[in-house]
Amino acid sequence: MQLTKQNLFSKDFLQIFILLIFTFAVLALPSKVTIILTTLVFIIFAFIKPFESILYLVIYVAIRPFLIEVNSGMKYIGDIITFILLVKCLISSKFDMKNLLKFKLFEWAFFIFLLFGALIGYLNGVSVGAILFQVRTFIIMYFIYFFLSRSQLPINFMAKLAWTGVGLGWLLALHGIIEKISIRQWLLPYNWKHMALSPENISRIYGLVGNPNSLALVLMFCIISVFVLKHLFKNNEYKISLNISLVLFMGIFILTFSRGTLISAVVLGVTYILLSRQFYLIKQIAISLIASVLLVYFPIIGGVNLAQSMGVEAPEGIAGGIGERFNQTIDEKNIELMVSNGRVFYITKGFEIFSDHPITGTGFGTFGGAATLSYGSPIYEDYGIDLSIYYNNKIYSDNQYIQIIAETGSIGVILFAIFLISMVILFWKRKNTSFGQFMIALWLSTGCSGAYYNIWELKIYTLIFFIILGIFAVQNKLYKQYSLN
Repeated sequence: MQLTKQNLFSKDFLQIFILLIFTFAVLALPSKVTIILTTLVFIIFAFIKPFESILYLVIYVAIRPFLIEVNSGMKYIGDIITFILLVKCLISSKFDMKNLLKFKLFEWAFFIFLLFGALIGYLNGVSVGAILFQVRTFIIMYFIYFFLSRSQLPINFMAKLAWTGVGLGWLLALHGIIEKISIRQWLLPYNWKHMALSPENISRIYGLVGNPNSLALVLMFCIISVFVLKHLFKNNEYKISLNISLVLFMGIFILTFSRGTLISAVVLGVTYILLSRQFYLIKQIAISLIASVLLVYFPIIGGVNLAQSMGVEAPEGIAGGIGERFNQTIDEKNIELMVSNGRVFYITKGFEIFSDHPITGTGFGTFGGAATLSYGSPIYEDYGIDLSIYYNNKIYSDNQYIQIIAETGSIGVILFAIFLISMVILFWKRKNTSFGQFMIALWLSTGCSGAYYNIWELKIYTLIFFIILGIFAVQNKLYKQYSLN
């Protein structure tokens, strides 16, 4: 494979650069015009260049919160690309439904889980719109896996994906630096500039992703992309640029002050190193981490302090510090808040709902999921959940498992467990391969993330997860694959 001739500035990425320029250019147009233009452009592009569309999708989904905050007409690009990819797959297979619709056990468990949650929600008075919204949230990125796993991937697709991750990392990192040093005044939408942030979050970088935890998760994959490219380009042709990228990404990762993502990253790294026995990675990570603190973290914090000393108005605690952020974890006041209306409260309420509906739960759209953010819940009042005390009158369960326990009961828990366990069995059968070892580590890391995030509802995370899973499926020939030429 001609890996050495490929990088972010090669012609392979020219089309994506042009699309990104188009993406930012149409932000200035009226939303209705934007919808028409983006629909036409991405229908054509996704059909002609399906794999490049997936690479673009990684960038688009990551920065989508920023794009739709500026121009609501940008919100349908992901759905358009996904739909066209499915159509392309169907046409390329010559409508071979017999082979296209062959599913693995984890897929069947996933489908049944979705149908079950939807049915119970409907029986408990949840609107059809809310149910469809929740099902879509869970399944939309699976369709990318369906497409990839049944396609003949182009040469070097893994390398192209990794380079896309590096490019995305630079975009997010540079914007994050500007956001931090400008004290959230430059290159942010008006509403984001004036967003009321809690004292615990005021020092964190939100970025184009619009959420520090989501930003940290994306940067984690950007860091993984660097290591993938280091592995692929063993002649060290891009050693300097990749090392600079690694240090930069780690520095911004630290400035998100995301405790949960740090745990997930450590679990992923430790698991992979132990399984692969590539202990030399510990030295690389340690050196890069120290460099990121010295060359990125401290200079940026210093820049914020300098801006304040020059008279720039800033909220108290904007400079912040990683020690202060982690001390908040054991702060008595924060613990009281978690118990009264935070994560501990959600878990307590979730089990209260489960105790009343132990077999079936209350169904999708009733507790702490994406649908309840947009449609509310028919059971919150019954369980004394007062939305008025929360920001924008909305709450997330911030724990995927308690949501599943409350909404789908014992049956849903069993179905979701089959989904997860049957998936990891596929990886375990390939545990002697580097890819299999990585997938086991990623699976375990994702499992940990579910304890403090609604991780299977986070679109950018599930998109990247299912893309990597799709590549794994192709490499291990889990399905019949079709040429898209």
